[in-house]
Amino acid sequence: MSSKRHSILPAIDRSGPKPPVNFSSSLTISDNAILQGTHSITMQSETVVHPRSRFESNLGSILIGRRCIIHERAYIGARPADLDTAKPGGVALGDYVVVEVGTVIEAGDTEIGEGTTLQVGCKIGSGTKIGRHCTISQKSVIPPGEHLPDYTVVYSDGLRRLDSRGVTDMRKLGLVKQIAVLKKMIPSNPDKFK
Repeated sequence: MSSKRHSILPAIDRSGPKPPVNFSSSLTISDNAILQGTHSITMQSETVVHPRSRFESNLGSILIGRRCIIHERAYIGARPADLDTAKPGGVALGDYVVVEVGTVIEAGDTEIGEGTTLQVGCKIGSGTKIGRHCTISQKSVIPPGEHLPDYTVVYSDGLRRLDSRGVTDMRKLGLVKQIAVLKKMIPSNPDKFK
């Protein structure tokens, strides 16, 4: 077996303190995920964490709800751009939240409501409160301290509308099926982080 790297991505930086963790027994977490910090990181049942996703709990605790999917290169608990005006605190994700590739969620009492989808490359500012069943479209930026009501869709340079499709139950069912497939595809090693 060759010792050459097969990935074109840079090596994973695992420096930093190892946080206290509280994992559900049904969690699926890749051993290539990155968990750093001094505050606790809690992940509840049937959540799936892809390789190369990053959780940093230096500014506060991180709580990931039930049946969430955290995709590759998502960064949860990032240091806010303006640390002087940021609120103290961590990040809380409700149940059935999907955080897609490259999304950054800044720490600082940030809350993402149940059933919300954060699409590719979003940036969620410190202290933001996003309601239930919202959709933040790709590359959208939500400024620090913003409050979004339930069922809000943010798209195309910050435009907003309310989602009145009434498909929340179907989205949950689809997410449960996606989690079942991902649990078979992603080798899980939660003991590595304890």
